[in-house]
Amino acid sequence: MPAHTLVVGGSKGIGRAVARRLADEGHLVSVVGRTRPAGGADEARIKSWTVDVADSARVRSTLDDIVETQGPLSAAVLLQRYRGDGDDWAGEIATSLTATRNVVDWAAERFEDRGNGKAIVVVSSIAGGLVASEQPVSYHMAKAAMSQMVRYYAVALGRKGIRINAISPGTIVKDESKPFYAEHPEIEALYREIVPLGRMGTSADVADLAAFLLSERASFLTGQNIVLDGGVSLQSHESLSRRLAGVRSR
Repeated sequence: MPAHTLVVGGSKGIGRAVARRLADEGHLVSVVGRTRPAGGADEARIKSWTVDVADSARVRSTLDDIVETQGPLSAAVLLQRYRGDGDDWAGEIATSLTATRNVVDWAAERFEDRGNGKAIVVVSSIAGGLVASEQPVSYHMAKAAMSQMVRYYAVALGRKGIRINAISPGTIVKDESKPFYAEHPEIEALYREIVPLGRMGTSADVADLAAFLLSERASFLTGQNIVLDGGVSLQSHESLSRRLAGVRSR
């Protein structure tokens, strides 16, 4: 029986790449998002539900409906973030933290092992440990808290056979952002210079790691926060600045 995986925030961007990657691997994928996927139609092995994850009651009823119509779930990838126009602090708490807690608590009681074990992946950000000046404090708070939630649930749910890990990407090129980078090749050139692996990250990179973390190949891995940035955050800022400026250290 194929694994049935929930992808929260899977209607576009990284989430859509994750859903497609899992479907390609044989997963039955149920996507929950605030909007319908681009084009509006479901794809092979992917079925979508539209719900605001900040609405706790609707999320629970939607998850129950997914199980009733698609069968038991055994894995989940959580990628949702707040994108509203209201109070971003309250919005991040409701969307990133409370929704994550609600889905994980629901999964703890209802997940069934369908072949790959029971696993959850939370997609966070390097802003959980570093400062991204283009993002508000609420975003940093939510990402840092999500990393601690992953550690907590790894311990709390381990005896239930549920593994949970986080992915913290750096700057990622999504399908929607490709036109922007095509118009600004100087940005891509800068990333080729500063990233040790010599390129920008892509949605496919995140999707590949998520698929691995859900698989039996990661069966003894839990509670980890894997930074996916090509090694850029490993560097001393002073050394990197000197190199970019062409100044040799003495």
